[in-house]
Amino acid sequence: MTRILPRDLLAHRDELVAIRHDIHRHPETAFEENRTADVVAAKLAAWGIPVHRGLAKTGVVGTLKGRKPGQRAIALRADMDALNLQEMNSFAHRSVHDGKMHACGHDGHTTMLLGAAKQLAADPDFAGTLHFIFQPAEEGEAGARVMIEEGLFEKFPCDAVYGMHNMPGIATGKFAIRTGPMMAASDTWTVVFRGTGGHGAMPFKGTDPVMPAAAFVTATQSIVGRNISPQHAAVVSVGHIAAGSHGSPNVIPAQVTIRGTARSYTPADRDLLERRLGELADGIAKAHGCAAEYHYLRRYPPLVNAVEQTATAIRAAQATVGDALVDGDAEALTGAEDFAFMLEKKPGAYILLGNGGAEEGGCSYVHTPTYDFNDDILLAGAAFWVNLVAEELGSAG
Repeated sequence: MTRILPRDLLAHRDELVAIRHDIHRHPETAFEENRTADVVAAKLAAWGIPVHRGLAKTGVVGTLKGRKPGQRAIALRADMDALNLQEMNSFAHRSVHDGKMHACGHDGHTTMLLGAAKQLAADPDFAGTLHFIFQPAEEGEAGARVMIEEGLFEKFPCDAVYGMHNMPGIATGKFAIRTGPMMAASDTWTVVFRGTGGHGAMPFKGTDPVMPAAAFVTATQSIVGRNISPQHAAVVSVGHIAAGSHGSPNVIPAQVTIRGTARSYTPADRDLLERRLGELADGIAKAHGCAAEYHYLRRYPPLVNAVEQTATAIRAAQATVGDALVDGDAEALTGAEDFAFMLEKKPGAYILLGNGGAEEGGCSYVHTPTYDFNDDILLAGAAFWVNLVAEELGSAG
């Protein structure tokens, strides 16, 4: 199977840009990607690729058989959902839906995989089976987990699965990947400190939950600083505090609610974060004569790239853009991705594709109201997928 360069797909560029802009203009959030799924399914069907719909409500899976005999099967995944965010761009393809926008590039991810599907359908010069997974609800709702629970890998068996994400701050068209933990586990925790409250002028008449709450916020940082090995990485951040009434600053509230996030890369560190946050909350509350109610919710697991599939992805990226534009030992990110659920079930790898840095005039970071996917990397992403198929299924067997 012949490897291709991005320039070999130039004939598809205008069509891919039009698809990407259309999806960007009509963003749909978790499990509501009906129009987007219609676009994806129609394109796949038009190119002769059988389509299955309905996993996780709006998921789409296309299956393409190679013209050569082969037993191996792989899956390529792209996410389709947008964010609940008001877009502040002014270009022609800005969102037409107030409060929703493609602020993470899933419009581009979907389009790049569609570009590869079109190229491969026209010339399926590979051995085995290829599944194109278009997944809903990556943004916080674990669409990947839902697809798996509804039988994704039973209906579409595969030996390996791959994902890709654009990344502002990395040079346009440069690939970055690493073996092992690539992204962190993402967990949410909540602590409610309870006391009696009372009059602000007479705090000795009751118990004040604000005091343990304030001490707890500071103490959370001791977990990473004093309990996590300095050879590891972890994050504990407070994102929400609620207490009292704005109109009654002379009233000590009876309870204070604090919520935050915890990020880690190993099961042991994840267990430690969960345990120590609870211990701190309970101990500090008791020291102040109060009580603490603690909840820890495990959301996305760490995303861990397998050794063999990471090496395969590196070779495919090198074939696409050359060795100089491939970083095979990239830094891990503390962000999270629900593709991690797929990598818990199947060996695979997740690679980043540079969306451009600020020095190149690139867009702002993901999840911001001025973000936009860089159309100049559409062909590189599509070519990477084609070359990955060549690496995985290029010969009979």
